[in-house]
Amino acid sequence: MIRISLYVIAGLLVIAVIGFFFVAAPIVDARYNDTSSEPPFEASDTAEALHDRLMVADLHNDFLLWSRDLLKTYERGHSDLERLQKGRVGVQTFSVVTKVPAGRSYEGTPADSDQITYLVAAQRWPIRTWTSLLQRALYQAERLHAFADRSGGHLSVMRTQADLENALMARVDEPDRVAGLLAIEGLHALEGDVENLDVLIDAGYRMMGLLHLHDNAIGGSSTGLEKDGLTPFGRKVVRRLNERGMIIDLAHASSAVFDEVLAMSERPVVVSHTGVRATCDTPRNLSDRQIRAIADRDGVIGIGTWPTVVCSTEPAAIADAMRHVADLVGIEHVALGSDFDGTVTPPFDAGGLVMLTEALLNEGFSEREIRQIMSGNVVRLLRRTLPTSANVRSSS
Repeated sequence: MIRISLYVIAGLLVIAVIGFFFVAAPIVDARYNDTSSEPPFEASDTAEALHDRLMVADLHNDFLLWSRDLLKTYERGHSDLERLQKGRVGVQTFSVVTKVPAGRSYEGTPADSDQITYLVAAQRWPIRTWTSLLQRALYQAERLHAFADRSGGHLSVMRTQADLENALMARVDEPDRVAGLLAIEGLHALEGDVENLDVLIDAGYRMMGLLHLHDNAIGGSSTGLEKDGLTPFGRKVVRRLNERGMIIDLAHASSAVFDEVLAMSERPVVVSHTGVRATCDTPRNLSDRQIRAIADRDGVIGIGTWPTVVCSTEPAAIADAMRHVADLVGIEHVALGSDFDGTVTPPFDAGGLVMLTEALLNEGFSEREIRQIMSGNVVRLLRRTLPTSANVRSSS
């Protein structure tokens, strides 16, 4: 009888584990990647006609964290290839997350835990990713390359200026093509070894976010506990990034890190996904001084779409933040950084980006200005900063 009971208990445990693996991860995905309004995401005839003429370049999307197939269409989450195509996205930065501590808060997030470990196990990622942040980054890069290989030419991965130009030329005849750019959100993925930058670059990464939600070995996060500047290791990493010609992303950087990186770097930098304090006053967002500093370096600021950076669930709030940047430093420094699939709740998904076009029209932006915001400024930045060769061994 005891032996039978043990068998029953073991069987129930197996069922529970299988249920966790196959059910929990999609539930988490659907819960945390929702929208504040329900599809279909519609706009006026004027906005629809304009949006059909646009190409969108988005600076931040966390799709690769989730075990969805980019080439399949889903009702959960914010993006897949079909929705990117519907939203007229032609250049998509796919940013990779490797660690998210529990207890995250814009007021201060500790670094002593990691929820991604559970997600990685639940989504049946390779065992090498369960304990290594570097391996998580490499696996997500492998996923994007595999999607591109299977896409029949509808998706490509950009490493060089030539890749960008080829993608833009291809869209003239095939407007459904999407070019992906690999980015990393937090260089804690280096695991304390600057040589691992070469590993990430060889894997195709071209945009490097130094920080994420917590302080790390590079320096302080804007939402970390200490919010310090660059560490000696962080300064070494920034020097290597400049030598290798990588795009530095200052999203999530503390004010001290922000200033120190700009003092060390001559190249344009980005803030891939953020809000502005003038319209939504949180520690996560940029001050006017920081906005001017990015513009002085001919950088680009990607405005986010979710309530905690624009202080609203309405598309008009996104356009309002974009208007502030444009009025302060010029339209050429404004871009989109959606943070789709980043456990946020925007008003629309990738297929509903026409709602942003309508909000920009209502804000008074001209068609020329909307084209710059939606893609022109990002394309200009990439033309200046992507390397000329896939073998990136020195500053370009």
